[in-house]
Amino acid sequence: MAIGKVTAIPSDNVYAYALSKTLTKVSCPATVGLYSECHNRINMVLKNIEVHMNQEAKRREEKYSKGRKPRSVTPSLSNLLSLILRLLFYRPVWTEQNQNMKNIRYLFVRFSAWHFAGSDLLWAGLVMQLCKALQNSFGKLQLGLFRIAQHNEEKDAGKKKIEDIPKNWRSKKLACIPIWSLILMGFIGSLFILVFLIIYGFPNLKDHQGGENVESSSGYGVLEGFAIAVLGVPAVGAIRFILLLLKNLIFSQDLKIRQGLDNKKVSQQLGLMHEVRKEMRLLCCFIYFMEIFERRRIRVVLEITNLDRCTPKKIVGVLDAINILLSDEESPFISVLAVDPEVLVRQVQQAEDCLSKRDSAYDFLDRIITLPFTVPPLSDAAKSSLFENIVRGQSEISEDGPLEENAASTLGGPETSFSVEDEYSVKYNETKEEQVIPLIAKKGNFETFAAAELNLNEVNRLIESAFSCIFSKDKSKLQSYISGDTMSMRRVINSIRVTIMIMETHRLEPPPPEKIAAWVVLVDRWPCRLSWIIQCVEDDQQSDEIAGSCAADYTKTLWEVFNYNSLELCIIGYDVENFLERDGDPELFEIFLRKDFQFTVEEMEMFKLCTVNLNYSIKNELAKVRGSRRLKKAGRNAFQSLSSRTVMNMKTDDVCQELSKLSFPEKYLETVRKHFIDGRTILFSDPKDLRQILEMTLGEWTTFKIHFLGVIPPSRTAQAKTFPDATNPGVVICPSGHGSIAV
Repeated sequence: MAIGKVTAIPSDNVYAYALSKTLTKVSCPATVGLYSECHNRINMVLKNIEVHMNQEAKRREEKYSKGRKPRSVTPSLSNLLSLILRLLFYRPVWTEQNQNMKNIRYLFVRFSAWHFAGSDLLWAGLVMQLCKALQNSFGKLQLGLFRIAQHNEEKDAGKKKIEDIPKNWRSKKLACIPIWSLILMGFIGSLFILVFLIIYGFPNLKDHQGGENVESSSGYGVLEGFAIAVLGVPAVGAIRFILLLLKNLIFSQDLKIRQGLDNKKVSQQLGLMHEVRKEMRLLCCFIYFMEIFERRRIRVVLEITNLDRCTPKKIVGVLDAINILLSDEESPFISVLAVDPEVLVRQVQQAEDCLSKRDSAYDFLDRIITLPFTVPPLSDAAKSSLFENIVRGQSEISEDGPLEENAASTLGGPETSFSVEDEYSVKYNETKEEQVIPLIAKKGNFETFAAAELNLNEVNRLIESAFSCIFSKDKSKLQSYISGDTMSMRRVINSIRVTIMIMETHRLEPPPPEKIAAWVVLVDRWPCRLSWIIQCVEDDQQSDEIAGSCAADYTKTLWEVFNYNSLELCIIGYDVENFLERDGDPELFEIFLRKDFQFTVEEMEMFKLCTVNLNYSIKNELAKVRGSRRLKKAGRNAFQSLSSRTVMNMKTDDVCQELSKLSFPEKYLETVRKHFIDGRTILFSDPKDLRQILEMTLGEWTTFKIHFLGVIPPSRTAQAKTFPDATNPGVVICPSGHGSIAV
């Protein structure tokens, strides 16, 4: 398939499938930013992700043939008894074998922030929801037994120690004797004594007279005291254990958090956060224990939705909770932050006392997100299909429902059986030796996605080749462009995986792995400049359509596009200063696109279908700014004003020539020549200073200003003040990096 002739647009199901495959590879803990402006699309993607990840877990268990099979997730009496014995009398041993288990189980926890928006501490509601979900999945009794019999705060606070032994369990010991054997011996001894006493009983002291009888009765008294001690101590211990268990079953951690929230003195201090931290650590340790017992890895996928509907302070609180409570190096959590990025950034930017003067909302999110995944905008065909779905199926889409009513069932979920040959017309790539099922299928009037196997060997080969281009100095120069921030490195690694997965899923002919890795690095390091290039290309294509021209040049390089439009970006720099600050070194950007990786517009069009680590809120903001400039351009045309590019290239004689056309007196031409006023001076000097030097009347100045500067909106300085991070609104940094220009 030629790169410039890609016509098919991946559906949301394809994106969900690619993301689910990537999530099965990422190392925990991980935080995924699932970005889309449509909540319905987010919900559908989340639902499909759950189906695909559960299918992947089931596939692994079916193909597993080494060692003992994992235990069944369905509760049974034998498994329950075995688990209770393990909880009471054994401790798990961390070995290389059980730490590299292939089988996996996913637990999905949905947290709708809007439902807890009334709470003063929204993050506490997140932890409560997590506690309840784990209790429902594993059982309240099991979690309570673990808290009493297994959890040790001091020992469990450290990292897991990997041992080189074949056994996964070690019995608890007391004085080098297993506790279970001590209890068994005590039980047998107590039972023997109890049977002896029942048969023979204690002698009646009233029936004995004389010295011998007194001594005999004393002996029996000692025996009676010993029997009571033997029988009483285990009974007291058992009663204490039962009371603690009942306490943990009745007074769970979520109840403690509720009580702490009700007490303002506690909730405003470190005490509540400390208790929550301890509970999170206990839950992690319990999951580790269950991994060894079930003989599979367990990952908790925390889906956070509707966060962008909450107030800025509560949003930042939840983000801090993700960053702090779920960021343990050994944490088994995958957090999926499903939000509208544009609204989220705006809300975080408005949060008081949350960001430093030089910090932006994007920087704040970059420190948390390890895999940004933006669901690209709907294609025209997808919008048409969605519109038809709404008209024919229902008058409106439920806010919390999926975009397609039976989206999950059409994916061939774990409980759904269907025949691909009978129900679907599946397309596949016949040029490969191994059949690749991709995946787009048709059922009724809608396209759905058949959850089928890819050529995983080819996918893994491409991913490894892309990685090797980065860490191999001989193969590529990408090392020079990689950020030294480990969080940025994780984003690049995860984004490469999902990009290649989308290409293979939708049967796009992938470019060389080095190009894929370079594109992901370009998006990660220079999101603003790349967004500007994409927006300029789109605007040029739309202008060609308006003019009726189809002469789009797809061979033009991205650097040529950027260089041609860099002056405009330089002029509007005060409006996009916050976004430009996110970009890396501008000189490296020029070397990257101009010398080392000369991406073309044709390649960009292909990569756009698979680019999920680009935040489209930046591009949307650039589109708004550029749209306002287009409105000014329309005003220029109406008043026959000169364009900024034309004025920029004008020399002093050219300015005088234009003044002559406008019938200005000769004295103004002499003033222009005397002060060497050229086009750059007119554009970038203060209009007040320019008018003062020219000494024009109000009418003359208005004519001059409209002709050379266009219809000027309210003060640019006043606009720049609307940006809270603009520390120097009077200076515009040129995007190419060559100095600054005073506005």
